[in-house]
Amino acid sequence: MTERKCILTGDRADPAMLIRLAVGPEGQILPDLRAKAPGRGAWIGVDRVALEAAIAKGKLKGALARAFKAGDLHVPDALPAMIEDGLRKALLDRLGLEARASMLLTGSEKIDVACRKGDVKLLLHASDAAADGNRKLDQALRVGQEAEGTDLAGITLPVDRDALSMAMGRDNVVHIAITDSRAAARLRGAIGRLESYLGCATEAPAHGEPASADAPGVG
Repeated sequence: MTERKCILTGDRADPAMLIRLAVGPEGQILPDLRAKAPGRGAWIGVDRVALEAAIAKGKLKGALARAFKAGDLHVPDALPAMIEDGLRKALLDRLGLEARASMLLTGSEKIDVACRKGDVKLLLHASDAAADGNRKLDQALRVGQEAEGTDLAGITLPVDRDALSMAMGRDNVVHIAITDSRAAARLRGAIGRLESYLGCATEAPAHGEPASADAPGVG
């Protein structure tokens, strides 16, 4: 598996779970979340709190200077927020794409039926979903997966129902069931990146598959 090295920790990881930083036209450091920007790039694999600390202590600027072999780089104060906003948008965009491709279901009753049939590959809840509604659908999921008595459950997203509804072009999206394995893997990747960066990564339900994407931290 191709790996990249975090310039702050030295740890290597799948680039799908890291953040690529690139240099803008005026020497400013910008997030390149799709890893498509031309030229050299540097990779980081820390959460937002650690990144803010690295910026405050000058550690990020030093690591970037070594990675890019340049000293006239500008790290925007808003870089941590820019990364979070970008990762959140990437997740919402992915949900919108899967919705338009009919790869998922919304509506508690439809989801309950699909869960009990074992058709659901990934179950998601809005951050402001009611705990009782989550519990009922989680139980239906366990029934369909023949996993009663386990802690198998849906993922509570760091995104509320208003944002989900807007992204998917549907009314009042509180729960989402993904019924296609490949769509579940794609969403798992987007969710994992955002949760990891926010420092709230959760154990993914066992009924899904992780998404995947030689070099040091530059590339």
